[in-house]
Amino acid sequence: MPGKRTQVLEIRFGRLLFAARWLLAPLYAGMILALGAIVFVFTRSLLRELGHLGTLTGEQVILLALSLVDLSLAGNLLLVVMFAGYESFVSRLHIDEHLDRPVWLGTIDFADLKLKVIASIVAISAITLLRTFLLLGDPTARVKPARLLWMIVIQLTFVVSGVLLALMDRISARNRHRGAARRGRKSARAAPGA
Repeated sequence: MPGKRTQVLEIRFGRLLFAARWLLAPLYAGMILALGAIVFVFTRSLLRELGHLGTLTGEQVILLALSLVDLSLAGNLLLVVMFAGYESFVSRLHIDEHLDRPVWLGTIDFADLKLKVIASIVAISAITLLRTFLLLGDPTARVKPARLLWMIVIQLTFVVSGVLLALMDRISARNRHRGAARRGRKSARAAPGA
């Protein structure tokens, strides 16, 4: 009897663990709100700068474009994390027949998601660094050399982290492939004698 009671408890606990994935849903809802905030800031920045388009210099237009690209990349990152994270950890999105369904949806696993996140962070960081470099040409802008140095160090750290993450995923995938091949050879050798 204790064995059956333990088995029932184990099944119920497993179901509770499985249901706990829904605790992530509010996090994805929060990301929707953050995406709305990005769209709001993007629109506000664009409208504010277009208000005095005739007085903008070439460098100011480039800075505006970089700011908008930066916000766009952050929005794209949120969208990828929302879709791929929800599908990986909570539940499938039931939009199989929808015409606007992104082609990558359902094909991104956790390893791909990590690489996309680090690639987006590197791109966002690079744009921030580029904006700072553009300010170096403005005699009225004050760019502190120590801050610029730290920005470069942080950018390089992101790049190295991304390369190492990709390398670790590649090694892990290769080991999984080798393990599957070994298991296949073992089962092939065992089959004739059975």
